[in-house]
Amino acid sequence: MAVQHSGGGEVSSAIRASHEDRDRVVDVLSAATADGRLTAGELDERVGAALSARTLGELAVLTADLPALPEATAAVAAKDVVRIEQEGASTRRGDGWVVPRRMEIRSAWGEVTLDLTRAVITHDTLHIDLDMRAGSLKLLTRPGIVVDTDALAASYAEVKVGRAVDTGAPVVLRVQITGEISWGQVVVRAPRRRFRRKA
Repeated sequence: MAVQHSGGGEVSSAIRASHEDRDRVVDVLSAATADGRLTAGELDERVGAALSARTLGELAVLTADLPALPEATAAVAAKDVVRIEQEGASTRRGDGWVVPRRMEIRSAWGEVTLDLTRAVITHDTLHIDLDMRAGSLKLLTRPGIVVDTDALAASYAEVKVGRAVDTGAPVVLRVQITGEISWGQVVVRAPRRRFRRKA
């Protein structure tokens, strides 16, 4: 079996996929979700399959029913650097946001929440450069995401990293937080479960 390669020719579907190949497929899936072609649940399922795909054939199946992503759109689908600058405000990144390679966060008297549980992960690392005063940074994680705060300088601040539960899931994202926080807190945890009341 052969699949169409981005260069125009056909290559064997058994060829091993590269990080660039996986990133390209995730871009297509993200754009398809924004267009309404995929639901959030389908996006989550296909992105997981793309990140664990070993061959080009496995990747091709995930986008076989979707139009190709134009190069111009692909170029802006995932930014290399995202900057957040705020004072006395709150910022949240939620479902479907595309995780960049690097974030620069400058915040005073505010809160920044990064929900990674249903984010579109296109890179294997995220570097967060933090400069926070009297505020909080919250990261909501899921299995396969590892967070390192060892290089973060904390002054009159609290850094709480929830204990990761070993589920055997492969690591899909490593988050490294550096910089400085004073009079505030950094919290890394899984999302809280919501329990329904019995009728």
